[in-house]
Amino acid sequence: MGIDKKVESFPIIALRDLVIFPHMVTHFDAGRSKSIKAIEEAEMQEGKVFLLSQKDANKEEPEEEDLFTIGTIATVKQILRLPGGIVRVLVEGEQRGRLLSFDNSGSFLQGEVEWIEEEEEENSVEIEALMRMVEEDVSEYVQRNNKLFPGLLDSVIDKSNPSTYADTIGGYIDLQLENSQKILEAITIPERLIVIHEVLSKELEILAIENQIDQKVKDQMTQAQKEYYLKEQIRVIRDELGEGDDEEDQVQEYRTKLEEKDLPEEVREKAEKELRKLSRMNMSSPEYAGITNYLDWVLDLPWLEGEEENIQIEKARRILDEDHYGLKEVKERILEFIAVRKRSEKSKGPNLCLVGPPGVGKTSIARSIARALDKEYVRMSLGGITDESEIRGHRRTYIGSMPGRVITLMKQAGENNPLFLLDEIDKVGNDYKGDPASGLLEVLDPAQNNTFTDRFMEVPFDLSNVFFLTTANTTRTIPSPLLDRMEVIEIGGYTPEEKFHIAKRYLVPRNAQEANISEEEFQISDNAIRTIIDYYTREAGVRNLDKEIAKIIRKISLELLEKNISSVSISNRNLSKYLGKKKYLFDLMEEKDTVGFVNGLAWTAVGGVTLGIEVNITPGKGRLKLTGKLGEVMKESAQAALTYIWSKEEELGIDSEYKDKHDIHIHIPEGATPKDGPSAGITMATALYSAISGRKVRRDIAMTGEITLRGRVLGIGGLKEKLLAAHRMGIKKVIIPKENESDIKELDSPSLSKLEIVTVESMEEVLREAIRRENP
Repeated sequence: MGIDKKVESFPIIALRDLVIFPHMVTHFDAGRSKSIKAIEEAEMQEGKVFLLSQKDANKEEPEEEDLFTIGTIATVKQILRLPGGIVRVLVEGEQRGRLLSFDNSGSFLQGEVEWIEEEEEENSVEIEALMRMVEEDVSEYVQRNNKLFPGLLDSVIDKSNPSTYADTIGGYIDLQLENSQKILEAITIPERLIVIHEVLSKELEILAIENQIDQKVKDQMTQAQKEYYLKEQIRVIRDELGEGDDEEDQVQEYRTKLEEKDLPEEVREKAEKELRKLSRMNMSSPEYAGITNYLDWVLDLPWLEGEEENIQIEKARRILDEDHYGLKEVKERILEFIAVRKRSEKSKGPNLCLVGPPGVGKTSIARSIARALDKEYVRMSLGGITDESEIRGHRRTYIGSMPGRVITLMKQAGENNPLFLLDEIDKVGNDYKGDPASGLLEVLDPAQNNTFTDRFMEVPFDLSNVFFLTTANTTRTIPSPLLDRMEVIEIGGYTPEEKFHIAKRYLVPRNAQEANISEEEFQISDNAIRTIIDYYTREAGVRNLDKEIAKIIRKISLELLEKNISSVSISNRNLSKYLGKKKYLFDLMEEKDTVGFVNGLAWTAVGGVTLGIEVNITPGKGRLKLTGKLGEVMKESAQAALTYIWSKEEELGIDSEYKDKHDIHIHIPEGATPKDGPSAGITMATALYSAISGRKVRRDIAMTGEITLRGRVLGIGGLKEKLLAAHRMGIKKVIIPKENESDIKELDSPSLSKLEIVTVESMEEVLREAIRRENP
């Protein structure tokens, strides 16, 4: 007959990375509320508690499946409450137990636990043999493990009988959780001793490998020391022979250069410290080259060297006019900035940021400013930089470390007050290597760039005398803290007249000169230049115009050599021979007034474009459909425009049931091109009204402006580029917001003077100007 097994209910404490054995007295810290509650409950139940180990130590709230089944029934001997809500508990393991049921619904873990009674076994020959094996394993483990004090395990391991001996070994030898749990789950004494023998055998193999690796490292260190002493002996022998002065000569050379170099006190102290370290170092040491490289950088950087500024406003104005046509407002603002620097050389005004489309001359303006101020010019392209170390450099602990590009370019400049161009600042990125934009804050902030510290140099470099200039295509992608430290100067696109004069005065002569073609060998008519501008390029700047002219020059160079002719003339008649068929045609107006179609105007990074907006009405249930790859802002503008139309349905003569019986589809052609922005609001509202009312929109009108729910027309940006796009299309009248009226005064282009510009404040005015009064 079977013996009834003893089962009791105990509070349960889940242990992390710890297994407690019977016959083992130890302490642990409890911080989880359920564990602390279980300890408090155990105090009221004769101090008994069931200790189970977690399979995953990271599990904060373990369930039954997260715990091992076999644990230890223990008695709580002492409780100590520590600061921070931690409870330190001293327990004594009594006997193994098996978890039968688990309950975590209360304030502490609880379960039914079966006492695992250990059968008393006589000291058989098998057990005696296993004991000897384990004793040998433990003795060898103590000898190989350098972390154990000799005799430590002998003082804690209980050898009174095989059972307690096995348990105390498992408890006091540092084993992995899985191995400790495996020993705990071995119920019989022979089984337990066999498991311990297996675990210790594996640990001894690992210790043997660790000791072998450690010995190899020590041997290598001994070899390195041996080589060092031998090299020192060779150096002494060379000194005796008069051949060993290279090291001393180099140290003395650095010492002389440091004495002659004008350095800030902090930099001098750092350099002298490195020099003292170098003087005590063997030339063959790996650190020797690193220190000499550092000293070279200290000596090459212009810490206190700077050219005195000789600012002449008349000269600066002349150079800017020579290098750039037009840009009147931009030149004035730059001259104002230069004038302030002339009045006060210590002026720390904001850094200039030239913002405009590609090809308008931002980088060349920076070069002209440097020439106007007689300053050294250095340029750093920021496009695509994602590593902060590009700005701040690498720490000297890395092999092959170098200063960042800021310090590198200051060395290239050779003076501490050059004109420093940070090109394409709007294209700075960031990734796991850091945020370069944050590094640029210290460079551009006048309040802190006098102590810019490169990680390689480790001492501050004064950038406060540097004339920083930045360029960008747009301010949208420049981080706000960075933008706040710059004064933005907008450079708009060029008008056709400006492009014509730029091509005639600068682009054609420069390309001809580069190809070594004289004026007698090549002529191009004014009409041909205008044709190139109108039909072969479509951009805000002149970069593509320059490419087309360069293409013509290359073909002429080939003709002059192959056909042995004396000169070539380019006109509209033979232009296609050199450039091929026309690449672009103007967006043409509709042939007649149309219902539901309105000419909109938009700004892009390459200038203004026309944007035809179409609206169609179909029977339906009042749904609104938007197509043409519209952005979120443009979708919201469409919804606002439609809401305005429905709010004015009575005033506009729209049937009140109309919206419930029709679907509305708004489409903007060129669906592959993303479009976004609020300035198409009045255009969509006009197209919606035209489609719903059946009234035609004037084909010779274009418009731009943001709309509110009440029909107010708000201001927009990029007005000049949008008006140029309207002019190219052949538009006669342009409707713009009243808020942009002041911008019109700044436009002095003959092309734009031919446009009739109407300013409006409300949608009623827009509809009055754009909608034909007669019914279709």
